[in-house]
Amino acid sequence: MRYTLKDYQAEAVGNVLRNLAQAKDMYQRYGSLSQFSLSATTGAGKTVMAAAVIEALISGSDEFDFAADPGAVVLWFSDDPSLNEQSRARIQAASSELDWRLKLITNDFRETSFQPGHVYFLNTQKLSKTSNLVKGAGARLDPSATIDELTPAPDEMQSNIYDTIINTIENKELTLYLVLDEAHRGMKPQRDRSTIVQRLINGQGQVPPIPIVFGISATVERFDQAMKSVTNRTALPSVEVDSALVQASGLLKDDIVLSIPAESGAFDTVLLRRAVEKIREAGRAWDAYTREQEEADAVVPLLVVQMADKPSDETLVRTIDTILESWPELDHGAIANVFGEHQDLKVGGYTIPYIEPQRVQDSTHVRVLIAKSAISTGWDCPRAEVLVSFRPASDPTNITQLLGRMIRTPLARRIPGNEVLNSVDCMLPYFDRTTAMRVAEMLMHGATSKDDEGDSGGGEGRRVLFDPVLLHPNLELPAEVWEKFEALPTVTIPKHRSKPIKRLTALAAALTKDKVVDQALKRAHDELNNVVASRAMQYKAQVDRAREDVLTMSGEELRARLGGGLWVNSSFELAADTRAITEAYKVAERHLSPALCSSYVDFLVPEDAIEDDLLEAYIEVAAIGLVPDIVVSVEAEADRLARTWLTDTRVDRKNLSDDKQAEYDRLEGMSTEPERISLVSPKTGQAETKAREADGSETDLPVYRNHLMVTDAGDYPVELNSWERHVFAAESGRNGFVGWWRNPDRAVKESLAIAYMDGARNWKALRPDFVFFAEGQNGVVVDLVDPHGHHLADAMPKLRGLADFAEHYGNEFRRIESVAETNGVYRVLDLKRDQVREAIRDVHDAKALYESDLSSDYR
Repeated sequence: MRYTLKDYQAEAVGNVLRNLAQAKDMYQRYGSLSQFSLSATTGAGKTVMAAAVIEALISGSDEFDFAADPGAVVLWFSDDPSLNEQSRARIQAASSELDWRLKLITNDFRETSFQPGHVYFLNTQKLSKTSNLVKGAGARLDPSATIDELTPAPDEMQSNIYDTIINTIENKELTLYLVLDEAHRGMKPQRDRSTIVQRLINGQGQVPPIPIVFGISATVERFDQAMKSVTNRTALPSVEVDSALVQASGLLKDDIVLSIPAESGAFDTVLLRRAVEKIREAGRAWDAYTREQEEADAVVPLLVVQMADKPSDETLVRTIDTILESWPELDHGAIANVFGEHQDLKVGGYTIPYIEPQRVQDSTHVRVLIAKSAISTGWDCPRAEVLVSFRPASDPTNITQLLGRMIRTPLARRIPGNEVLNSVDCMLPYFDRTTAMRVAEMLMHGATSKDDEGDSGGGEGRRVLFDPVLLHPNLELPAEVWEKFEALPTVTIPKHRSKPIKRLTALAAALTKDKVVDQALKRAHDELNNVVASRAMQYKAQVDRAREDVLTMSGEELRARLGGGLWVNSSFELAADTRAITEAYKVAERHLSPALCSSYVDFLVPEDAIEDDLLEAYIEVAAIGLVPDIVVSVEAEADRLARTWLTDTRVDRKNLSDDKQAEYDRLEGMSTEPERISLVSPKTGQAETKAREADGSETDLPVYRNHLMVTDAGDYPVELNSWERHVFAAESGRNGFVGWWRNPDRAVKESLAIAYMDGARNWKALRPDFVFFAEGQNGVVVDLVDPHGHHLADAMPKLRGLADFAEHYGNEFRRIESVAETNGVYRVLDLKRDQVREAIRDVHDAKALYESDLSSDYR
């Protein structure tokens, strides 16, 4: 893969591959047909995940410990030819292994059977009755057809796509996998006849059903609903991607800002001018950021203007006039349309060229895009930063669909400390506040539409803001507050699929490339080679036994006399050939990583080596890789060295660009245990100023002083619940109080995170509500205070995580405390006390802890 998969993507790919392995085994053993889906929200990178799956299926994968299927044939099916072309381009960009294996099926396609190791792209239109690909296929699809009707004349070549499918499925050396892209589409029966997609899945007439169906959809429910009419298939477990993990990855924008008129009236041109100003501001901000970071490619933000279904010429002209008046330097050629008519728009002396939706992202000369209804499924445009919609207020679902096309971050990562660059703006001149609340609810929870046309993407961890106020760093606070903030400990949240050896190799390569650690890659390999050599001596007996396994193949031979009699069995051993040794070496590569195995071969082989020496080294490495104690020991050393380098280089790496730091963020996140990382000071923020009720009524939010981020007036507007207000009042009233930070509850680099294990032994993040700063005897001190209900299911796991954090980093805080209300009284646990931490590890009832003598009244 050319791309490094996000953690959630890698986990999903591993689960899909396990399903595919099971599906193939079921088909080969029992002829059993199967189906399952990969569901992930818009923007999660479904096509990239699919590319990784197909690459592993065809070429095998050390990372996923997956053996290649030499007879694999993938048929990628969608209902839109442009979507197929876009998917093919994305897979080609993601995988170097698949580059030449990707074939678009065109009308002149004449292969009699699909070829193993290839991916064929087919769409609904190619299977319509008028398509050249299905000429002569009527008999094939007719269950009552005779043999004469089914058999082509000797001088005729098989000439339709169904013949190709039949030949592929009937070839026992091949396995046909059907990938349904956006699997919820094209599945509804029409007038009681099977649709084209159902015909492929179920088979029809002489065309057998495709053995394995793998759907890619926005939700499991969509795929399950679509597959209800499919018969005689085993449903394997669906692979679902947690939308919260997608949001946390930085691939999706964190904030969606809605601008809506506060009163009735004709505000379409007013908000359109505001939208133009917003896109110009976004252009200036991105230009400054990419220059500062020395990004190779500039981000050119796009304004999307969504019209009603049948806009009048007058409305179109007024829209274009307003855009050009508000943006005088904009070239007329920078405006394009994606109307369903697929033609240039000529109105009022203007010619607005048509552009295919999938070309918009790369056509950076286009700065304004005029659309009608929601863009087709599968299209997205990460550089789309501002949307103004002239659609009616009764159409909230349509708005969420189009915003779902716009929520990808332009650089495929979050911009540290800048909430404005991590947001998208939406102007809704024809919406009232009540209807807008429905839009906000859909956007924040990633709701999908009932008509299966797309979703808003992500949801969990996202904010929807109505006309927010900008925030900037509070320069009235002492500089020491900011120094303390950046020095505070925060930790990684460990991942299940972490591979310490690969992590160390990637880290060493990055440190060497960025000139942070001299010859880090060589030093890492030297260190691990020495560990391997030492452990090979320590576990010599196990290595010798493994060596025998590599060099020989054992088996049993059963014999019986003709005419009956007892079975006689005898054992035998055969010497392994070069191919068998190579396969054993590949197993070692999966356990120890290809890079380390190659390095250790070089470590063993002298410079004047002959071929036998090289073979001997391969055998030795293959044997070592089969000894679990050695693998565990080497992984532990790789983990230790990676942690040491990440700790020692934390300050030096702050001088690197955000893009390079994002790579180190990924490597830090590959930890097997919580590891310390750095906080980033916020630079630009935005916040709500009003509370909104379900009936549309609004009230001003209370404002507070001395926050790290404030408005021009020095205020910080925020809605605190009763517990939080109590804590804030107590802490801000203490002697020496200087400032405070409302810790964000989402995975941004400005948020202090504490790792804890939930009841299922999964690592999760606790993000304490408050960080307070005060003047102490020797300068500014920091207090961490977290109000959290003892009645909640996660109360004890979070307390244990907080106790472990205090154990490691307590010396860097004056206080680390957890507050809860019990029996009408606020009580506090001091996590810096040994007795409190010990009790938290032993007790299972949080309420009992707060009511015990280990707790005290919180004042």
